[in-house]
Amino acid sequence: MGTPSRPDSDAVFRARGLTKVYRMGEVEVHALRGVDLDLYRGEFVVLLGPSGSGKSTLLNILGGLDVPTAGEVWYEGHHLSGADERELTLFRREHVGFVFQFYNLIPSLTARENVAIVTDLAEGAMSPEEALARVDLSDRMDHFPAQLSGGQQQRVAIARAIAKRPAVLLCDEPTGALDSATGVRVLEALERVNVELGTTTVVITHNADIARMAHRVLYLGDGRIVREARPEQRIPARELRW
Repeated sequence: MGTPSRPDSDAVFRARGLTKVYRMGEVEVHALRGVDLDLYRGEFVVLLGPSGSGKSTLLNILGGLDVPTAGEVWYEGHHLSGADERELTLFRREHVGFVFQFYNLIPSLTARENVAIVTDLAEGAMSPEEALARVDLSDRMDHFPAQLSGGQQQRVAIARAIAKRPAVLLCDEPTGALDSATGVRVLEALERVNVELGTTTVVITHNADIARMAHRVLYLGDGRIVREARPEQRIPARELRW
């Protein structure tokens, strides 16, 4: 589980001076304060930091769900911070998969049908069966969300996110609602996608133990990246315990 090479041409995201200010009446909330960031193809990156440190805001800007107040962000040379809503919609549809803490599955659809919502729209997508097999749910394809455990539902959400073969997978607290053993199964699914598909994967977590499986760990505080670290020896997800 080595670290990907990092020639400049392998940069997927480049962000410079990212600032985000939310205005709530007369109060200004500074969520990001001049963040510089490069993310590379095939990396597994963990964002660590307390609540309110800017992790989710940064992830949302990278994923085209939000726009910066100031600063620049490029995706493979495309200027995202100058894109309009239509361009951002196409960017999200074609290049990015999202996984959130809450699974956002449609209760009246089976696991297969929840994934098919994406595969029916994306060109060159996996079949729902292939996507679910990649997260070890071949035997649960025709179960409804209520018939699945929390970890299984999260793996369906991952299958839905990867079915369109995104270049980037952005995950906001994907194990936050799960116990340790179940969380490890979810992280194994993310790890497999990163290794087998080469998907650049970014995971927000409060759990420092998860950082041990990353290529790089970025520590955020008060809207800034305050430290970067590379684990001396990465461990596979199956060996994590917390």
